[in-house]
Amino acid sequence: MTDARSSWYERAACRGADTEELFANSAAQNRAKAVCTGCPVRTECLSEALDGRVEFGVWGGMTERERRALLRRRPQVASWRQVLESVSRDDGATQRPRVG
Repeated sequence: MTDARSSWYERAACRGADTEELFANSAAQNRAKAVCTGCPVRTECLSEALDGRVEFGVWGGMTERERRALLRRRPQVASWRQVLESVSRDDGATQRPRVG
């Protein structure tokens, strides 16, 4: 685990959760996404998955299918972290960032 990831991961709502729950299929993904609701590091988590093109699991409240769709819609984005932090600042960071 990298230093950058470990710094945010230590504060994640899913820290200590069963990884099988976070890498679930179909309806179980909704339970995994619920863990992300209100997570203080949701932006960091999602940006890591998008920037790193992580193919599996729920990250930052998005499934792999949702992330792939977002990446297809916005192929020009060089840094998802910058985009998500900008959106979070503009929206007050209380809701899921709207980046689509």
